[in-house]
Amino acid sequence: MAVSKRKTLCFITCVPESFHAHRLTKGIAAQCEKYGYHLAEFASMITLEFYFKDYAQGERNIYELINYEKFDGIILDNISLIYANQTDLIETLCTRIKEKAKCPVYGIGIPFGGIPTIDNNNSELLREICRHAIETHHCKKICILTGMQGNHESEERLSVMRDEIEKHGLSVADEHIVYGDFWYTSGNRLAEDIAAGRISRPDAVIAVSDHMALGVIEKLTELGMKVPEDIRVLGFDATPEAALNEIQLTTIESNFVKCGADAVDRIRAEIEPDEPVIPYEPDAKEMLRIGMSCGCAPDFKRTLESIKSSLYYVSRNYTDETFNDNIDIGLLMENYIPEQLASAQTPIACLQQIFQSFFTISPYANMYICLREDWLDMENDLTTGYPEKMRLVLASSKLGEPEIYNEDQHITFNTSEMLPQMFTERDKPYAFYFSAVHFGSKALGYAVLQRNLRDCEKFNLVYRNWLRFVNTALEMTRSKNRLSVMSVHDKMTGLLNRRGMYEEYELMLKRAKPDDMLFACVIDMDGLKYINDTFGHSEGDFGILAVSEAAMAITDRHEICVRSGGDEFFVIGIGKYNTQICSEKINRFNGLLAQKSEEAGKPYSVTASIGCTFRSLSETEKLDDVLILADEIMYHNKMQRNMHRK
Repeated sequence: MAVSKRKTLCFITCVPESFHAHRLTKGIAAQCEKYGYHLAEFASMITLEFYFKDYAQGERNIYELINYEKFDGIILDNISLIYANQTDLIETLCTRIKEKAKCPVYGIGIPFGGIPTIDNNNSELLREICRHAIETHHCKKICILTGMQGNHESEERLSVMRDEIEKHGLSVADEHIVYGDFWYTSGNRLAEDIAAGRISRPDAVIAVSDHMALGVIEKLTELGMKVPEDIRVLGFDATPEAALNEIQLTTIESNFVKCGADAVDRIRAEIEPDEPVIPYEPDAKEMLRIGMSCGCAPDFKRTLESIKSSLYYVSRNYTDETFNDNIDIGLLMENYIPEQLASAQTPIACLQQIFQSFFTISPYANMYICLREDWLDMENDLTTGYPEKMRLVLASSKLGEPEIYNEDQHITFNTSEMLPQMFTERDKPYAFYFSAVHFGSKALGYAVLQRNLRDCEKFNLVYRNWLRFVNTALEMTRSKNRLSVMSVHDKMTGLLNRRGMYEEYELMLKRAKPDDMLFACVIDMDGLKYINDTFGHSEGDFGILAVSEAAMAITDRHEICVRSGGDEFFVIGIGKYNTQICSEKINRFNGLLAQKSEEAGKPYSVTASIGCTFRSLSETEKLDDVLILADEIMYHNKMQRNMHRK
């Protein structure tokens, strides 16, 4: 495929299913679609201060993948990346961006690291919620519950709301200016103060966060006061909790959709200065979410939409429309995907089961799973970053592009490309969501979900939980594979044992051609007992390893190398063989072993006897018969060499 000429923007956020990230992504995606830009979103699926630290480290690893040089613009969600005042991650990101990015970079909401910031200006929306209380419900005594005193955002929101209230000829009493912490507890305390008479009862409480407003409703109801009959309560942010509360909260969306859109517009003005900028224009009245808490009729449609995105049905009538236009956790859970993934006995079977489960995360254009080449190696676990090469092991396409689900289809690529398919020519722009694939802190790889830009709001908890199933299934497969490998491999040398030999031989037979030859080589170390008795068993082990390495060195790709016993080794192959090939293998083996022995500088020489033979596969009844012939040749050679030494 041709290299794409489309611009690609990078958006770095956290918890992409949250309403905050949804709104930013909605604005970014809307403008990207207008301008024909691809969007690559990199996100931890959990908050940065997640309780299980190993799991949090595994999620954070996705930020190590970003190649800043590949993008035409970068947007940082500073708000979600600075969690509980933890700045280590965003400091690292800003440092790398400054070192490597060659494109415009903008942060959202909170200034940090000297990177230009798109301010979340909510003035008009705060004014609209105040107008609703005053003009629709004729409230005169209004209590404002804002955030922490001295906090820039808290003081700014308070100032805007007081100004709007004063424009209506009203004033806010000092006792009705209350500072909180943006959380339920602040609302609880205010409600207790009002119920106890410590603060005079207002007509309405307007909180600058939904959580504080819901805290007011919760505690007032508990204390016997009625909302909205006794006090009207309004919030700000339009969270899902506001829609699902028993007394549905009247609230208004924050302006993050426009923040995201403005960031794209700023980037466009820099990277394509001759192209028009088409601003995103929000409508404050459209962003107002009417509920029962102010005295308006409940918005049942809003409640149902929130329920639909938060809960799931155990039984439902699934249709094509369901699959194509809904992200349904019921579909995820009731298909028993964890059980199906856990049943896989081999790595390729596990990957194929994951491929079969992709339907649960529809709609998608393409779905990709990239894993480390050594993902099955239990002894080589990365916790930070990714290796230089990654392997695309699964690809499912709704666009008619090549699919990958078998081992012989896997594609290895430079990790710096992140996903080569992202930069190929496409007929329209798409969003690419990058998420870590890991178990605890062990980085196994990453998943990339490609969707239409307009489907950005369908990113929810289904995808996060599907990824958890995948992570667990891959780790189970790693453990099963380790046990399987141990059962067919020799622990000391890593070569096949006799059980592994017979299993691999059966596979070789299935690939064999009628005119192929069966080749067998038997190698027996000389003087192992002498070395063990004279120099110790560790030196004997050294000799065994030296012989095994020389044996492996003469084993071609279509052959297998086996440690059949303490100091005996086999090389077995099916293919085209002749006397010259046998002689060449013997000479190579003897030369390599002599070189290893000399380089080691031991007080003894490591030598071995070798015997090779081949027979027509069609005339051969058993592998053991050919091995016996090779063993006889090896023994004859050993006797001759011993006589020569005497």
